Amino acid sequence: MTEKDFLFSHLRDLPYFRALVRGVESEYYQDLDLPSPTLDVGCGDGHFAQLTFDRKLDVGLDPWHGPIHEAGTRNVYDLLIEGDAAQSPFPDGHFASGLSNSVLEHIPHIDAVLTETGRTLRAGAPFVFCVPNERYLSELDIPRRLRQIGLKKMADLYTEWFRFISRVEHADGPEIWEKRLNEAGFELVRWWHYFSPAAMRVLEWGHYFGLPSLIVHVITRKWLLAPTRWNLKFTEKFVRKYASAEPVDDGTFSFYIARKR
Repeated sequence: MTEKDFLFSHLRDLPYFRALVRGVESEYYQDLDLPSPTLDVGCGDGHFAQLTFDRKLDVGLDPWHGPIHEAGTRNVYDLLIEGDAAQSPFPDGHFASGLSNSVLEHIPHIDAVLTETGRTLRAGAPFVFCVPNERYLSELDIPRRLRQIGLKKMADLYTEWFRFISRVEHADGPEIWEKRLNEAGFELVRWWHYFSPAAMRVLEWGHYFGLPSLIVHVITRKWLLAPTRWNLKFTEKFVRKYASAEPVDDGTFSFYIARKR
């Protein structure tokens, strides 16, 4: 793994619970070969790519107007396309690699997006992505506590509410993703789980403890007023013990490396 401190880089710009998981994910890309031209499916505002890669990526594709225009200010893509990934404007076999970081779980028409992404990749091209798995919901802390006191229905309602606010359409395991990939013309090369249940609970509670950051963001368009070491000292100390990039069998997220057939 690289010597870069991805956790702190993300902490300076994001609420701590988002920085925690993004910092781990940035680590994984340092050992991956993603030859150019590279397609970033769901590039968002370009923040993740800016912190993760030492080179500009060739194309960022995203359907959301605001985020993709923000990505244009970061100078991390040669080309940005605002559009649906299920309707790519590129010819067959245009890209030598592709990635999608914590995006595919949000897409209702996931099969169409995977098929179209496969169409634009060359034979043998790697496609890497990460998504939450079924433990993202089953390891939530508040439902666990509610079930302990016999409030199963309330626990189920909270779980669905958390799924809704995090916009997760697909919290699935490797068997389901492998089937989707096979049907879209990919083969699954390898995968691993990461982000322990304890880290997932830090992320969950961070949605609530991070409300002050949301207020700051609404007013200033920044998540932190003072993104300095001294201001983030205690936050960094708390989250760093959960920011392990080591795979874990009961991890709540999964990282996949696939290849276009």
